[in-house]
Amino acid sequence: MDRELFGREAVLDGLAPRLVGLPPRGFQKVPYEHRDDLPVVVLTGGRGMGKTAVLKRLHTAYRARTPVALIDCERDQFRERSPEASLAWSPVTEALTELGEQLAPAVHGAGAVEFPRLSAGLLAVASLGWRPHDDENILAEGLRLGLLAEPGSRWRGQTRTWLSKVVAKFAGMASGMPGLDVVVETTVESLLDDLFGRGQRASAQWYGDYPGAGGQAKRGLTLLALHFRRGSEHRVRAERHLVGALRADLEAAYHGMGRLRRVGRPVLLIDNGQAPLGRRLVEPVLRDRADGKRDPVVLIAALRGYDHPALRHAVRRSSPEVRHELGWERGREVASGAVAVELTPLDPEHVRQFLDRTDPRQLTRAQLARGVHRLTGGRPVGVDLLARAAGQDGHPERFTPGSLLGAAVALREDTEGRPVADELLGRLVPASRLDWLTVLAPAHDVRSAEALAASRLPREEGRTGLAAVRDARTLLADEHWASDPRWFVGDPFLRTLLLHRLRYGDPGASRWRAVHQTLRDHFGDADVPRRLHHELALGDAEGAVTYLRETFATADARIWLDELRLIASAPHFEEADARAAVALGRTGSPTGADPVLHARVRRLLFAVWHLTDPLALPDDEVTEKMGYELGLLSELHSSGNEVLWQASRSWPQAVRDWRPLGGTGGGS
Repeated sequence: MDRELFGREAVLDGLAPRLVGLPPRGFQKVPYEHRDDLPVVVLTGGRGMGKTAVLKRLHTAYRARTPVALIDCERDQFRERSPEASLAWSPVTEALTELGEQLAPAVHGAGAVEFPRLSAGLLAVASLGWRPHDDENILAEGLRLGLLAEPGSRWRGQTRTWLSKVVAKFAGMASGMPGLDVVVETTVESLLDDLFGRGQRASAQWYGDYPGAGGQAKRGLTLLALHFRRGSEHRVRAERHLVGALRADLEAAYHGMGRLRRVGRPVLLIDNGQAPLGRRLVEPVLRDRADGKRDPVVLIAALRGYDHPALRHAVRRSSPEVRHELGWERGREVASGAVAVELTPLDPEHVRQFLDRTDPRQLTRAQLARGVHRLTGGRPVGVDLLARAAGQDGHPERFTPGSLLGAAVALREDTEGRPVADELLGRLVPASRLDWLTVLAPAHDVRSAEALAASRLPREEGRTGLAAVRDARTLLADEHWASDPRWFVGDPFLRTLLLHRLRYGDPGASRWRAVHQTLRDHFGDADVPRRLHHELALGDAEGAVTYLRETFATADARIWLDELRLIASAPHFEEADARAAVALGRTGSPTGADPVLHARVRRLLFAVWHLTDPLALPDDEVTEKMGYELGLLSELHSSGNEVLWQASRSWPQAVRDWRPLGGTGGGS
C-alpha cells in the first residue's frame, strides 16, 4: 500500500469494497452493505489530511476493473468563465463531459459504457454556442460530445455526417443571426431524427420527464437548453437533470443481461467538493435519492473542512469506524443521505511505519518518529514528506524534526530535491497569501498581527495592512485551520512551517529580527511575558530570567508557571543548540541579586524551552533536571509549594509521554 495511506486502510479495504462490490485487489466479489439505497460518502478533513491521496488510490485500485472517474473541482478547467465566453459552458457541463469520457472505456470482463442520455443533453446545451459558418468549432465540439453516446469509430463517422447536416441547415437559414431557440430546436430535431438510432432514441425519451416537457423528448431537450441559457435557478434545474442523465445511463448499463453486471458498481470520485462545482454535482444526487430516484453509483467526495452547512444532517463517522458496517440509515433530511467520514490524524505507530519504510537500515534516531508526530500532529502530508527526506539522505541518523524541515526531498527520481518546508507550504498555503502569513505567523492575536501588518507588510494599491490581516483570518477560517486563542495562526504545524520560512527566507535573517523586534516593542510593558517571548526568539534570555526570578516569590505560582511556558514557547532555529547544556548547568555562572535563584530559574527556563520545542528531540537528562529544579523551587515558594511540587512530577511525565506540559497550575 502507498505509504501516505497508512491509517486510511479502513476506507480502502473496508468501506469502499462493501459499496463497490469489489476489493481493491483481485476480482472476488464482496457482499454489498447497501444494496438498493446508497449513501453519498464525503471524506472530511483539513489540508494535508490525505483526502486526495485516498481518492487517487481508489482510482488506481479500480481503474480498468469497474467504471471509475476522478475529477478535482478546483482545477482551472472547471472555474467559472465570464458570461461572454460561451453561452453553452459551465463548470458542470465541463465536468460531466470529462466524467463521461473517463467512465466510458471498456473494463476487464465487460464492455464499454454508453451515455446516450448525457450526450443528448450536452449536445442540446452545446448548440447554444453554435453559429452559422462556425463549422470547425461545431465539428470539434459535436464529435467530442457525440462519442459519449457510443464510443467507437462507427459512431465517429455517423456523428461527422450528422454534424455536416446540421451545419448545412444553419447555412440555409435566412440571412442574419437566427435566434437561439431556433438553433436549439434545429439541433435537437436533427439529433433525434438523424443521429440517434433506435436504442439511443429510446434513451433520449428520458427527457420527456423534464419539467414542462409533457412526455416529449424533443420538448424536454429544448427546454433544458433554454433553461440553461437563462441561468439562475433555471440553470440549476437543467444541470440537475444533466447530472441525473449521467446516473441514468450508468444505471441502464447495469440492467438486464449486460456484462457490466459482472463487475463492481461504477465509482465517481470528486475531489475538493467544497468548491461550488462540487456542491452542484453532489447535491442533485442527494436530492434525487431522497426523492426515491435510486441508482447504483458509488459517489465518494472529498471536502476540505469538517462542518460544512450542507452536512448539518449527515451521518458522521471517523475513518477508523468505517472499517466495518456504517450503521447508516436514511433520515427525513436530504443531507441524511450523506455519510461524513472524518480522516483522523495518523497515530505515532503509523509514523514509525512510515520511517521504517523509508529507512530500511534503521539509522534514524529512536525518538525521531515521535518527534515527527509531535511536529506534524499526525498530518499525513507532513509525515510523508519528512519520512521521505530522512530516507533519501545518506546519514539519516543526524536528523531532528527541525533539521528535517530544511532537508531536501525529491518526489521523483528524475527531479532535484526541494526543502521539505518549502514543499509543504506549497501544498498547504496559496502562493498569493504565503508572504502575508509568513510575516503574521509570530503574532499572538489580531492586534499584534495588525501591528506587524502596519509596519512589515508592503502596502498594496487601495489596500491597508488591516485588510491583509482580515484576509489572512478569512483564509485560515475558510481553509479550516485549527484556531488557538494564544496565536494568530492557531495550527502549530502550519505556524512552525511559516516561522521556518520567516527565519530562513533571507540570508541574514533580517526579516526575522525585524518582525520579532516589532512585536517586542508592541507589547512593551503592557504585556511583559509576551515581550520576553520575542526577546527570547531574538536570542536574549537574560531579561526573561530576571523577570521570572523577580516575580517568583510574589506571583501566584499558577500564573508564574503559565508565564514561564509562554516565554519558553519562543521559536528556536539556531543550528548550534546550547539549550540542553544551559539547562544542565554546564555553561554560565550565577549572577544578579540572588545568584542561586537566578541560576535555578535560568536552568528551568532553558529546560522548558528545549523540551517543549517541536523541532527538537527531548533529552532524558534535561527532563530529569526540569523536575529537579521545579522540586527545589517548590520549597522556596510560601504559597505555591503544592502547585510547584505537582508540576515537578507531572511535567517530566508529560515530556516522557510526548504530551504538552500541564495546563494552568502545572497539574494534569
